[in-house]
Amino acid sequence: MNRPVTTLHLIRHGEVHNPRGIFYGRLPRYRLGPDGRAQAKAAAALLASEPVTAIYCSPMLRARQTAAVIAAALPGAGLRVSRRLNEVRVPLEGRPLEEGARRNWDIYTGNRPPYESPADVLARMLRFVAACRRRHAAQTVAAVTHGDPIAFLMLWAWGQAYTPSRKAPLYFDYLQTGSVITLVFPSQNASELPVVMYTANGAGQLSRLDVRPPPVID
Repeated sequence: MNRPVTTLHLIRHGEVHNPRGIFYGRLPRYRLGPDGRAQAKAAAALLASEPVTAIYCSPMLRARQTAAVIAAALPGAGLRVSRRLNEVRVPLEGRPLEEGARRNWDIYTGNRPPYESPADVLARMLRFVAACRRRHAAQTVAAVTHGDPIAFLMLWAWGQAYTPSRKAPLYFDYLQTGSVITLVFPSQNASELPVVMYTANGAGQLSRLDVRPPPVID
């Protein structure tokens, strides 16, 4: 029987101090708020019981702060920054969050370079996953990243189209800040799709939930 080659825990950074309600994207200096620090500590406590050998994080301050809390609980695991885990690059950056809500969080339609499409986001996340499976075979890895990169990766894992309309339900149902999405690869087949598990993180209280793909409605 094959055992998991790589287990990848994807952590969405903790809640951010954002009193003005701005879509901060890649803007600098957006740090964790008090609830975000509690979420990071809860995620760290969960992962402290896992055989994590490596920790990666997005370059964004909120992700680095979350990863630092996790790394403190896992002194044997190295911490590295990966640009592949970065927040999405979209034109909404710096605008009120209400604008994204009015668009049902479709922040991609009509984007042109240097802004990203869903395919761009998924492509860099899949490069990160492939690198983890090569470098950390038969190991457990933690990676702190952002909501949309995780959502598109979840859709890929379920074999669904990675579109903004299919991303939106995940954003509301499964991607709380501080939550942990676990991908388990059951064999050495490089083309296989992983099993997806979800651990919610509400104000620092963790709970494992049954996670199912959103219904396909075209």
